[in-house]
Amino acid sequence: MKRLTTHEIRKLWLDYFAELGHAVVESSSLVPTNDPTLLLTNAGMVQFKDVFLGLEKRPYTRATTSQKCMRVSGKHNDLENVGPSPRHHTFFEMLGNFSFGDYFKKEAIQYAWNLLIHELELPLERLWFTVYTEDDESEQLWIDVGAPPERVLRFGKKDNWWAMGDTGPCGPNTEIHYYWGDLEKQTAAGVNRDDEYLEIWNLVFMQYDQKADGTLVPLPKPGVDTGAGLERLASILQRTDNNYDTDAFLPIMQRIQELAGHTDEERQAHLFRYRAIADHSRAITFLIGDGVLPGNEGRNYILRMILRRAARFGKLIGFERPFLAHLADTVIELMGGHYTDLPPKRDFILRTITEEEERFHRTLSTGLNMLDDLMARLREEGRSEIDGRDAFFLWDTYGFPIDLTRDVAAEHGFTVDEAGFQAALAEQKEKSRASSVQGKYAPDAAVYGELLGNLQEAGIVGREGVKHLIYENVAEVSTTVAGLIVDGQSVEEAHAGAQVEVVLPETPFYVESGGQVSDTGEIYYFPEGMERPAWTVEVTDTRRPIPGLIVHVGRVTSGTVRVGDPAEASIDVERRWDIMRNHTATHILHAVLRERLGTHVHQAGSLVAPDRLRFDFTHSQPLSGEELRDIEWRANEIVLANYDVHTRWTAYKRAVQEGAMALFGEKYGDEVRVVSFGEEDKVSMELCGGTHVNSTAEIGSFRITSESSVAAGVRRIEAVTGRHAERLIEERFRQLNRVAAILHARPDEVEQAAANLTEQNQQLQRELAQLRQKLAQQEVQQLLSHATQVDGVAVLAVQVEAPDVDTLRQMTDWLRDRLGSSVVVVGAVVGDKPMLVAAATPDVVQRGIHAGNLVRDTAKIMGGGGGGRPNMAQAGGRDPAKLADALRSVPAWVQAHLN
Repeated sequence: MKRLTTHEIRKLWLDYFAELGHAVVESSSLVPTNDPTLLLTNAGMVQFKDVFLGLEKRPYTRATTSQKCMRVSGKHNDLENVGPSPRHHTFFEMLGNFSFGDYFKKEAIQYAWNLLIHELELPLERLWFTVYTEDDESEQLWIDVGAPPERVLRFGKKDNWWAMGDTGPCGPNTEIHYYWGDLEKQTAAGVNRDDEYLEIWNLVFMQYDQKADGTLVPLPKPGVDTGAGLERLASILQRTDNNYDTDAFLPIMQRIQELAGHTDEERQAHLFRYRAIADHSRAITFLIGDGVLPGNEGRNYILRMILRRAARFGKLIGFERPFLAHLADTVIELMGGHYTDLPPKRDFILRTITEEEERFHRTLSTGLNMLDDLMARLREEGRSEIDGRDAFFLWDTYGFPIDLTRDVAAEHGFTVDEAGFQAALAEQKEKSRASSVQGKYAPDAAVYGELLGNLQEAGIVGREGVKHLIYENVAEVSTTVAGLIVDGQSVEEAHAGAQVEVVLPETPFYVESGGQVSDTGEIYYFPEGMERPAWTVEVTDTRRPIPGLIVHVGRVTSGTVRVGDPAEASIDVERRWDIMRNHTATHILHAVLRERLGTHVHQAGSLVAPDRLRFDFTHSQPLSGEELRDIEWRANEIVLANYDVHTRWTAYKRAVQEGAMALFGEKYGDEVRVVSFGEEDKVSMELCGGTHVNSTAEIGSFRITSESSVAAGVRRIEAVTGRHAERLIEERFRQLNRVAAILHARPDEVEQAAANLTEQNQQLQRELAQLRQKLAQQEVQQLLSHATQVDGVAVLAVQVEAPDVDTLRQMTDWLRDRLGSSVVVVGAVVGDKPMLVAAATPDVVQRGIHAGNLVRDTAKIMGGGGGGRPNMAQAGGRDPAKLADALRSVPAWVQAHLN
């Protein structure tokens, strides 16, 4: 058996299949492109899904990859096993080979056998092969290549059947297992049952199309989809019984030990936490590298959850300061040779990790204290489950993730009512949802696929699909109506007033992509000799529902349109020019941001519309007014330089090597379009499929309208150009003149006049604040009379009107100082939540009173919680109507806890 590094295994795999005629396809992003069914790429076949479904054609019929994968959501969720398990990961690499109607079972099994037995030299006496119980062919093929018949086992659908979904491509699969244990003890009964039998490769044979009624229809061109775990193969070839002792993880774990200053014994004592941290450091590095940023929903939440889980494990093994960026640096060093996009993003990745880790440390202490108090109370009550609403309160009020609540609870022998948490979360979302918009009816993909297939068979549309004329500089084409879809069904005609999707053999309409919105316009038929069109369709959107097919979405405004009619397709030219100005301006803005702020800036989203542009970019700090002025000035310099805008098509790898920028999350083919200007000055070169002006001066003017934050580490600039910029400038001058008139000043005196007015207002506000403070002090004097005596201690629990918690604290301090030996609890409804602040004098604390425990128990009456120090604490609740009841309970609580 060979001994190979992880990098050598990956290279051997790709080279082996390349020699067998497979195209070596780069790993796709962890963020699936145009696939709303997946949050993250979880298998090698994801980037080929449309190929297997027959919706997309590639220039090759067989391929091989080493695909980045994440399994932390849905049915493929390995998070709970990461750390304790020797081979489960959130992030891993899946090696694969694929056939798209080319070879099938015989070749796939032969290729696998040769690779494992002859290339990697795995011992046959440790290999087992499983097939679907009814798949006689696969069983015989394994025997034919040399597998002993007693090592080829049959299993049912649970183990050896694969399906893309409830309907669609499916078929039997065959798996290869490696036995780790004592050769004398291996038995057929252990396969798929015993952890010593490691599944290393799964060969899926997509042989059938499963219909809704369960019928299996043979596919005309069956395919092959295989997946082998790189880390699992590495554990075998490096003679270790777990993935974490391979070269994929050891350098990261050694770095953890170095940073923590641990001995080997201390590392072993924290082994599963070391493993989890090492795994998570790889996951967060690649997620951020693929453009995912920490957030509260979807894949952004997954990143935040994994990062914070790693940070908490780090705290448990002794880290008091952020450390994960150091591990990400090690990951980049380890894997940047193959994943060459990682090193250029190093600074951004490390900065994003550190900022999120610092943010989490601020949250962690408060949440852990609250959770500790909660578990202590539950333990006293003999309960072992944390109520879902308590878990939700921790998340909603203190930002403490449910996943960490679950982990901490498990470590202390508690469970969490997660159904209750989800119910509380759903309730909150329902309350905050102001309105919901029903999505438009969308036909099934099969309708589009059938229509495209029919048009291609009839020769109306070429094999490549609808001819897209967006780069031919035409605004109108003469064509024919090739197809119509109304209410999700293909029809022969559509009447005035109908919402319709029109298919043409060729079109000048741009289809929304890369942030640029679709063109609008008209499709009409103007018969010769007639004074007006026979029919007209107003086009409001253009879509590409499946590869090769473009539909023009709109409404029939007059007449009856029929399949086969001649037609003129005309875009709104003025609108297109506005869009082109804004699109070229986004390239200028991107270049200027990188020039002025640093090369860590990358596009993180955009919108190119006719009336504005919106550009999201990676940067951790708000931009100052001076920076925005400088960026706007530099952008207009580039506009006025009148650089010619060049476009060309070239190979993807060549374009990137020449310095063209590729964007996070975008899907690129082998041939790409490069848009550039100012080559000699190295202004801008990007991969882009959008439409652009011919020279930068055609943009007219560039004006920034806003700058804001959209997520952790992501800023947003909105701007206008051309006609809309001129309108903005004109309106701003009008506003200036109107304000000048209001202030009785000349336009050039407005700034000083406004400053004088502001100073006057601030002085009045200070006087008003002083007056309010005096009134509050007077109210405090009146409240003192409500204090009662409990065993020699003054106890005051009152409800007041207060705008915020700070005012509550001030009032509590005043009351406590005036009462002497006392316990003071002041409550108010702040916003829509009841809040409590409690204070106790030192002598009362010595007698057993703990303000944190007091508000914790009292807040329960309001459906909330809280805590704090013995002498000062605060709490919140959910039910304002219960605030009075909570305050009335204070004297009895003090009586019960005084020593």
